[in-house]
Amino acid sequence: MNKYAIVDIGGKQLRVEKGRFYDAKHLVPAKHVLTPNTKVSINRVLLIRHGSGINLGHPWLDNAVVKGRILHGCFKKKLVIQQIHSKKKTLRTFGYRENTIRFVVDSIHFGDKSLA
Repeated sequence: MNKYAIVDIGGKQLRVEKGRFYDAKHLVPAKHVLTPNTKVSINRVLLIRHGSGINLGHPWLDNAVVKGRILHGCFKKKLVIQQIHSKKKTLRTFGYRENTIRFVVDSIHFGDKSLA
């Protein structure tokens, strides 16, 4: 519980711990196709906490890497959007599902040592 990192993925900040899985919308660029068990490394680490020590980056830590692997791709709940035009008495409904990738964190590295 006292070993964690805060990473920046797709403009969102996630608090990640070893052995837990997380969902991210923009993990890699759209050109790459990710399959299950693909290894990923996240270099945009904002903060690492190990015991009572905290390492804070400005904006990122230089020698910090969070390593993990892809579990599978998944969808979130469908987002429904309705446009109502009261004067024309029309209703337009459309929606979409956001593609997300579920990944698990295997290790957190800072410098040359593994913290988790």
